[in-house]
Amino acid sequence: MYPHKLTVLLTTILFSCCFELSVFAQQMPPKGGRIAVVVDERLSALRLSPDFSGGLIRRVGRGRFVTIRGSRRNPDGIVFYRVSVSTRTQGWMQREAVVSAIQRDDDKRLLTLILNSTEFDRITRARIFLDLFARSSLRPRVLLLFGEAAEEAAARLTRDAVRRLGALDFTHYLNYVGLDRYNRQGIRFTFDRATKRFHYDGAAWKELIRRYPGSIEATTARQRLANPKPTDE
Repeated sequence: MYPHKLTVLLTTILFSCCFELSVFAQQMPPKGGRIAVVVDERLSALRLSPDFSGGLIRRVGRGRFVTIRGSRRNPDGIVFYRVSVSTRTQGWMQREAVVSAIQRDDDKRLLTLILNSTEFDRITRARIFLDLFARSSLRPRVLLLFGEAAEEAAARLTRDAVRRLGALDFTHYLNYVGLDRYNRQGIRFTFDRATKRFHYDGAAWKELIRRYPGSIEATTARQRLANPKPTDE
């Protein structure tokens, strides 16, 4: 089997084992080349040529698979990848817009992006990391960050839902539209009917403790599960 075909096969198997409801995990990458994922839509302009003056083909959304077929450095030292978005759509995209599981230090670069993100952006980028970098030594840290971001989201969801739904019964809260995008990222919340508060179910922290029990992050995760922060902080 040719190396690039083996890479595609192994990566496809990897993603099939990821969280079932992740939008990211349900996509199939274009065939051929080195598989990568868009992580920064601010830089993901697909262009006709490897420079910022190149004609815009389209803007590629975060979480989208692409395949890298080549690269070129422009006179300013910026590297552009030649990528395929589909069998019919190809172009050039700035390197920093994507990460690849087989590109050295891309897990470190994505962690930096996660740390510089807030709220839902942090969640979606952390979700991509967890789906893509199954063997990274940085995974415990990202699991902890993912859980903390989900816990903070529970507080925001509680405030928003109470403001919008008020005294409506619990079924309206459990069907609250604000939950949908978190559900697609594999995040689940419990709901306290008495206090009308959402709480993160702690799945990322539980995985962290199970898979990396001796890590510093696991110690913090145990503390988070034992003493969850009030959702009205």
